[in-house]
Amino acid sequence: MGFFDKIKQSLTRTKEQFVERFEEVVKRADEPASRSQPIDVETIEALEEALISADVGVAATEQIVQAVRARRGRADSLRTLVKEEIRAILRGAVQPAPNGQRPHVVLIVGVNGTGKTTTVGKLARLIKDSGQSPLICAADTFRAAAVEQLEIWAKRAGVDFIRAKPGSDPAAVVYDAIAAGKARQRDVVLVDTAGRLHTRVNLMTELDKIRRIAAREVEGAPHEVLLVLDATVGQNGLAQAREFMSVAGVNGIVLTKLDGTAKGGIAVAIAHDLKLPIRYVGVGEAIDDLVPFSPDEYVDALFEEKW
Repeated sequence: MGFFDKIKQSLTRTKEQFVERFEEVVKRADEPASRSQPIDVETIEALEEALISADVGVAATEQIVQAVRARRGRADSLRTLVKEEIRAILRGAVQPAPNGQRPHVVLIVGVNGTGKTTTVGKLARLIKDSGQSPLICAADTFRAAAVEQLEIWAKRAGVDFIRAKPGSDPAAVVYDAIAAGKARQRDVVLVDTAGRLHTRVNLMTELDKIRRIAAREVEGAPHEVLLVLDATVGQNGLAQAREFMSVAGVNGIVLTKLDGTAKGGIAVAIAHDLKLPIRYVGVGEAIDDLVPFSPDEYVDALFEEKW
């Protein structure tokens, strides 16, 4: 199954929730007699309801609606206008590619329960399949079960794995992993960090120490800090993201469990409210069920008229 097909399949529940409401709006607004007229209040309210139901968020919904109002009267259909505006929001969050330093150090952060540990294993597999050589670092030393789970994923992915004794200093493990990455000429070091509640000061202090160690060992490191968010949590995940952004320097999102929610519009809310690019999405439980996020493929899958 290709990347587009996986995105499309993962959005099935969202589309089932969203499409019926949206199609009613489109049917009414795109009648020949209506297309050149200003959009009436009833249609605007119906469009807002459809977008909010998919968890697009209030702010992003307002931007989409305002843009549709401003551009009404063109030959384009309402469907086309909404698609264009959502695509623009998603593309607006895209950031420049990280620099080419090796090893490329990636911190994976997020609260427990988001699928963070499994995401590290899946990302390692994705990187390996792209022709690069990753190494996984188990820096969540406070949860022995998490380290053991990560080691299983590393074996499934067929990649190197660095761990330490339970309770060890996480920053020291990161130091060892980067040293191993250099010695073994690995392209990428993926660091799984502790996922205790984001309001805990000690966790944020710990992340800061890891960042400083990484920066000392490799120029520009950490080159990426990816926050794992659970799509089923919806808008509550945005509060988590803001906290991690302020302390951990998050510059990308991994959106997991997209296949398990009817509110897949959260991707739009993330891009609009946080101005962070979604780098990858989790679309299932298998090791190859993490795919690079494409704004175009996401929009095309969500608005595809016939599946």
